[in-house]
Amino acid sequence: MKVAAFEGIVENGRIRLPDTVRLPEKAKVYVVLPGAEAPPAFYVGSPRLAHPERAADFVKEVTEDA
Repeated sequence: MKVAAFEGIVENGRIRLPDTVRLPEKAKVYVVLPGAEAPPAFYVGSPRLAHPERAADFVKEVTEDA
């Protein structure tokens, strides 16, 4: 894979490259931010009971309809 690097700036939420840089439409690009940290990954934990001693209140009962 060939790689080329260009320096640009963000203006109004868009990346602006120098006028001399021409990229083909739908070109795949990667954005690297020097000195920046990636935001933490979103984590969804397993639900926990506020009162584990009451777990018996949540026992599932399966019945068959006739």
